Order: sequence, then structure tokens, then C-alpha cells
Amino acid sequence: MKKTYLLLLCVALSIPVTEAQFLKNAKKFIQENSTVLSEKDAAGGIREALVNGTGESVKLVSAIDGYWKNPEIKILFPPEAKNMESKLRAIGLGGKVDEFNESMNHAAEKAADQAKPIFVDAIKSMTVKDAIGIVRGEKNAATVYLKRTTSPQLNSAFQPIIKTSLDDVSATKYWSDLISAYNKIPFVSKINPDLTAYVTGKAIDGLFVMIAKEELKIRTDPAARTSELLKKVFGK
Repeated sequence: MKKTYLLLLCVALSIPVTEAQFLKNAKKFIQENSTVLSEKDAAGGIREALVNGTGESVKLVSAIDGYWKNPEIKILFPPEAKNMESKLRAIGLGGKVDEFNESMNHAAEKAADQAKPIFVDAIKSMTVKDAIGIVRGEKNAATVYLKRTTSPQLNSAFQPIIKTSLDDVSATKYWSDLISAYNKIPFVSKINPDLTAYVTGKAIDGLFVMIAKEELKIRTDPAARTSELLKKVFGK
């Protein structure tokens, strides 16, 4: 602010203008520079918030049992196979079903770390207009933005790793065994959902659940604003 007034003073001393014109020019200068500063703060603040939020979210879900022991994002039996699950438990294969469920979640945990560079790229490419919209938007505006701009890339990055991980943690074998056992039950409709696509989708959904929580925390909890810029943009 001192620099601003000093600049205005220099302008006033060097350029002969009326008092009214000087005040008009001064007001315009301050307003224009305040707007620019505000936009820069908003962009910087939201980028910092997103780096913090996505980093923490990825860390949480990629940890051992990050999905499996979190009831909010735990990946369960495919919905179209719920009838299959109940019938398999009824014939004594509940243990196999549990092993399969756990292995799906561990596959998601292995893939989750791939989200880091994808989020960083999306955050770097964010425009000032995007940032202003997020700051002024709903409490999940940043999460919605990231979901819109990164979902295709996340899906492409997650799928091959989840496919490999499903094999590594024996989920594919469990699934094959369960499908085989179920399809032998008389009078049932044969099913075989795309396991890789299902786990990939649920893994990405779970990641965004955690990002939304981190965003809400930064917006509503002063203790979560760990820098002066975040305090300035989101309030102290």
C-alpha cells in the first residue's frame, strides 16, 4: 500500500492535473491494482489449497487399508452381483466373498498414488477465472472442478494398474472362483461384471470423496489454513 501511494505521489508531482482529475486517477489506480491483487491471491490460494487437499487425500487412500478400513469409501461387492453375494454366503462361501472384497480394496490402494501427477497438471493449468469461480462457488467447487478436468486421465491411469493389482492380490482368481461357483447354482441368471472397470470407478469415486472432505475442512476450519495466503483467501 505504501508503494502504491508513493507511486501516486510521484505521478502527481510529475504530471500537472487538476485535483479532481488526480483523485479520479488515484481511485481508478487503486481499484484496478486491488482487483489484480485479489485475483492473484485467489488463484494462488486455491492452487495451494488444491495441492494440499489432493496430496493429503491421495496419501490417505493409498495407505495400507486406505479403502478397506474406511467405511465411507470401502469398495463392496458389485451392485449387480449382490444377489450372487447373498447366495454364495448362504452356501458357505462367505469367507471367499470377504477375501475378494478385501482384495478389491487393496488393488485400489495400489493404484491411487497415480493420481498425484494428474492433479498437479490440472492445478497448474487452472486459469485465474477458474480460481475465482472456485473461491466464490459452493463448498465443493474445487472438487467438482478437479472431477471434471481429471476423471478421464484418472481412469486411463488407474485401469491398467488396478488390472495388474487385481491379479497380484488374487482378486481376479477369487472373482473367477466365485463366478464359477455361483453359475453352478441351479436356476440363477449367469453374470460376470467387468471387475476392472468396476473397481477403477469406485476407486476414483472414493478419492473424490476424500478430496471433498479436505476442501470443506480448508473452507470451514481456520486451523486447516496453514499459510498466510490461505488465511487471506478463505478468511482467518
